[in-house]
Amino acid sequence: MHAKAKHKDTLVNLKSGFDSGNRWGLRGVEDLGNGYSVGFILEQGFTANNGDEGEAGKAFNREAILSVKGGFGSLAFGRTGGLAFAQSQAIRTGWVFGTGYGASGWNTISYVAKRMNNTISYASPVFSGFSVHAMYSNGVDADTNKWSDNSHYYGLGVKYNANNILSSLIFEAVDNKGTATAEKTYGDLISQAMWAWGEEKDLPLSAADKVAYKKFAETVVEPAKAAKKTQYGLNFGFEWNLGTITPMFGYQYIWQDGGNKDHQFGLSAKAPVAGGTVKVGARYLFGKNDGAAAGAEDKHNVWTIGAAYEYPLSKRTIIKSYAGYADAAKEWKNKDDVNYNGYQVYLGLCHSF
Repeated sequence: MHAKAKHKDTLVNLKSGFDSGNRWGLRGVEDLGNGYSVGFILEQGFTANNGDEGEAGKAFNREAILSVKGGFGSLAFGRTGGLAFAQSQAIRTGWVFGTGYGASGWNTISYVAKRMNNTISYASPVFSGFSVHAMYSNGVDADTNKWSDNSHYYGLGVKYNANNILSSLIFEAVDNKGTATAEKTYGDLISQAMWAWGEEKDLPLSAADKVAYKKFAETVVEPAKAAKKTQYGLNFGFEWNLGTITPMFGYQYIWQDGGNKDHQFGLSAKAPVAGGTVKVGARYLFGKNDGAAAGAEDKHNVWTIGAAYEYPLSKRTIIKSYAGYADAAKEWKNKDDVNYNGYQVYLGLCHSF
């Protein structure tokens, strides 16, 4: 991969899993009869250039899930991605690059949830092309604390797949109850802030103490308070297979009190060309940071364009190429990250088995 981010050196490196993360795993299904079955997925990510595991401490870091299917639909338990992210339970549509291809990934900048632990996922039977999907996580990282101290995920979506149309509408929320800042819980920080403001009268404070702890409250406590707010997301996607070309439209709105509120629009398409597939897409994200410091720029935007060509050498091996460019303005105009400002060029080989 060849890449150049704003204010940074040009990089030429071997990038593992640029379009989709490398993984290996196990899948199995047992037929129980009468239309019922039990299945499992165990999937571990890794980086092909150095052999590292995808996430330290997890044997199957991408997905580890057990499911039951029947006339009622399907019910699954374990670790998986959110409805608008990836993995077997996701239903997001409307963007040709999915969550891969570097800066062109749909959730590169703004998202609610990626992979989570302790999930329960339900998908209804399909009625006239429609299906309903619901997901809950009892603790996106862990659920070993009391319920009110775990961060929970809630997702609800509708998918339509018929008449050459694929579409989905998804609502997600993460309550961030378990979020901690500076190794302290929000309650701990509030206690310190109260002491800082001299509300505990039995603790005398000098003028210097009051200034120091007021700064602490503003720079540590308030961000911690914002981090505890519930984050919400809405995703809509639409794809229409016209035979020679499949145009797509995607929309996303992410908001969090005390933080960014972002709108994202994407237009993309794919078409068969010379035995392979061409993918092109452009998206624009704009929003406002309600938590910006007084006098600071609180608005931001970024637009991204990308094009890819995939050519199959066989049923299991594909050559993939990509070029993309991103440019941001206002609050993000000087971000030295290729996802906001810069370009990427990629050539790679994908083999599946």
